[in-house]
This record gives sequence, C-alpha cells and structure tokens, in this order.
Amino acid sequence: MVLLFAVILVVMIRGGSIKAGPAIVAVLFGFFLASTGMAPSINRFMNSIADTINQISF
Repeated sequence: MVLLFAVILVVMIRGGSIKAGPAIVAVLFGFFLASTGMAPSINRFMNSIADTINQISF
C-alpha cells in the first residue's frame, strides 16, 4: 500500500495536480497519524477494503 500511495503521490506532483508543499504536509500527516491510537483502526479498514476488492471476480 505504501508503494502504491508513493507512486500516486509522485504522479500527482509531476502532473501538477498537487504541489510539493501540500504533498509534504500530507506525508507528514500520515506519518504522525500512524503513531496515534487510530492506526490499528485504519489498518483494519484498509485491510477490509483490500479483502473486498480481492474477492471481486470478473
């Protein structure tokens, strides 16, 4: 997930959708959010989304 978000962030910066300053703020926000008590809940939520997407068959 981290690699995917990093690629998306780089594409957005290069494409001009987001400037470097706000991108750094977003990265720092994510970094500090990971050290709060909300981190386990966010991890469970992201895992459930990934599991749901994985169960979709075409």
